[in-house]
Amino acid sequence: MKIAVFFGGCSTEYAVSLQSAYAVIECIDTKKYIPILIGIAPESGKWYWYHGELEKIKEDNWQSEENLTQVFPSFDKTVHGLCYLDNNNLQMISLDAALPILHGKNGEDGTIQGVLELMGIPVIGCGLLSSALCMDKEMAHRIVQMNGIKIARSFSIKKNYSEEIVKKKALELNYPLFVKPVRSGSSFGISKVLHEKDLISAVENAFLYDSTVILEEMINGFEVGCAILGNIVGEVDEIELSDGFFDYTEKYTLKTSNIHVPARISPKKAEEIKETALVIYKALNCRCFARVDMFLTYTGEIYFNEVNTIPGFTKHSRYPNMLKESGLSFEEIVNRLIEMGVAK
Repeated sequence: MKIAVFFGGCSTEYAVSLQSAYAVIECIDTKKYIPILIGIAPESGKWYWYHGELEKIKEDNWQSEENLTQVFPSFDKTVHGLCYLDNNNLQMISLDAALPILHGKNGEDGTIQGVLELMGIPVIGCGLLSSALCMDKEMAHRIVQMNGIKIARSFSIKKNYSEEIVKKKALELNYPLFVKPVRSGSSFGISKVLHEKDLISAVENAFLYDSTVILEEMINGFEVGCAILGNIVGEVDEIELSDGFFDYTEKYTLKTSNIHVPARISPKKAEEIKETALVIYKALNCRCFARVDMFLTYTGEIYFNEVNTIPGFTKHSRYPNMLKESGLSFEEIVNRLIEMGVAK
């Protein structure tokens, strides 16, 4: 079976995608599947069938011409695949499924999922609707709250905002608070604001990443996560911070923070978090896999944070490490995921 693995993409998380895709491709069972590697150039957005060495993806040296064939989506559903030119002759590659390992915008937000559905190719992972909903923090929070789960108080802002109203709403939420782009990943554009004097600059910074920004109250607790793979729920993890918040630098270097798997909480509370994660996963119509992030207050209350529909997928990432604690190796996770996607 031919499985397209998409990597790269037009996103601030391009570099993260290369690392995740490398780890995933390396573990695909080639006795069962033929991986067709499709790289998306970060600036032009062109799609390329990559034939080169796997290491070059990890090193971001994959875009050399001798290793690339430009491909185009075919919307002929009898082909359900890609087309390309070979000596001016149109050729086709039929695909059995596609696994996007594209983080952030233009990969995790429903855009690539929509294109693949138009092409008639099964998507391994969340579909168009759930991907779009989970990427939109405001909409995801509304739906989760309707299912009886607590969310942080927030206020959304458009670009023609009034500074006076924004400052008033910030006072109602209380400082410190967070300023976030509504649709962004890996904490790009997020600021923790301690004082009013820094509020507007944080709002303007967030607008660099999206056209809608939210002010969000800070939950007095710590972040916990839950990895879901089909009907398997991994062990809960816990992020221990020494200061600030879990920004891009901390997520990928852990300079001043630690991740504990399993979380340092009671078995009863861990079970409650897992059950809450499943409710969120189902409410947002997720499928195959996702990582559900929540906050646990010091009084034991659970608050929803966000869902990552294509979480970091290196061997050191949170998602596989939570499932590893449940007894699954990285290779088993990758191949179970593909099996689920192909089966549906």
